[in-house]
Amino acid sequence: MDGFWIAYGLEWMNLVVRWLHVITGIAWIGASFYFVWLDNNIRPPAPGSELAARGVSGELWAVHGGGFYNPQKYLIAPKTLPQHLHWFKWEAYSTWLSGFALLTIVYYFNAQAMMVDRSVADLSSLQAIGIGIASLVTAWVVYDGLCRSPLAKREGWFGIVVFLLLAAAAFGLSHWLSGRAAYIHVGAMIGTIMVANVLMVIIPGQKKLVAAMREGRAPDPIHGQRGKQRSVHNNYFTLPVLFIMISNHYAMTYNHRQGWLVLAAIMAAGVLIRHFFNLRHRGIVDWRFPAVGVAILIGVAIAIAPTPPATRLTAAAGTPAVAGSVRFAAVQTVITQRCVTCHAAQPTQPGFAAAPAGVLLDKPDAIVRQTDKIYQQVVQLRAMPIGNLTGITEEERAVIAAWHDASSPGP
Repeated sequence: MDGFWIAYGLEWMNLVVRWLHVITGIAWIGASFYFVWLDNNIRPPAPGSELAARGVSGELWAVHGGGFYNPQKYLIAPKTLPQHLHWFKWEAYSTWLSGFALLTIVYYFNAQAMMVDRSVADLSSLQAIGIGIASLVTAWVVYDGLCRSPLAKREGWFGIVVFLLLAAAAFGLSHWLSGRAAYIHVGAMIGTIMVANVLMVIIPGQKKLVAAMREGRAPDPIHGQRGKQRSVHNNYFTLPVLFIMISNHYAMTYNHRQGWLVLAAIMAAGVLIRHFFNLRHRGIVDWRFPAVGVAILIGVAIAIAPTPPATRLTAAAGTPAVAGSVRFAAVQTVITQRCVTCHAAQPTQPGFAAAPAGVLLDKPDAIVRQTDKIYQQVVQLRAMPIGNLTGITEEERAVIAAWHDASSPGP
């Protein structure tokens, strides 16, 4: 019983921390979207105007929520330091901290179920966790090194190199971890880069600007330039990382045999779509970028489409286990042995306090009601059992496929 209550407690931690992660992520990404939009929409003041004399490089008038706003941006800094100065940092820190906590609760506390796929690599829990954490550290070290290299001055080539490195990371992780864990760690790598940009570059640079003003020195514009560079990078990372945050719901992507390539393509589509909006904020409307992004998404959808049921049944017809009529008893035996350890009112699989997604398969009528879902998850997407913990065989998957395709499946 102790294991049950621990699992139940982890389930509640998962819920609360996930909720917090979504809330803080909205705050952080919302701020990123807003300030990039603001930078692209501010207009320089008239020459010789009071604003120009004060060192304002651009301003914008906006109306929202029944009020008028007039944000202004200084070329480097105002002549005097304002009494109240807001720092945009805790949105980023809270998002990463809650995200890492969620990664620990969902993946690291149950690594054998969530990270290890023995058909990919036979790893211990510590080995899988070590690979995951090492990927986060390596991502920041490599990215930061590139930002400090001459390549960073060539924005287009820099973006291509970073994208290729992330695709290579997805490829490597997919050969060590389960597809789901590989995806989430690519997302965690991007998130780590983003928060480290804030913690290690943007905020320290802003502190140096403020310190110079307090000491009566002229602020060095290089700190603002570096901060702006990293902020723009973060903006382009947002759509890829948002996709990865929801990808665990879509096994058709991460469980594909070329899942890493699927991820790379979807990330590329996200970057192209984000680029369209960034250009549009500057008054440049170029529909080629979203068109290519949408074309990539359509191409991925077509490329990873599962084999139709009838084709699968024909391919499995020679298998002794499915030749002829498939009786429900055979299907129930497979499900009882391979699925019910998790999908029961009281799961016996360590780390599970409740059936995933509330799907119960411990009674005949429940199995019949879930026929299509069982077929999709076990045969089409091959997402279940998670990491094939229970060792389902190809013959057993074929039994489920044949039963599903029968005209009247049932006990």
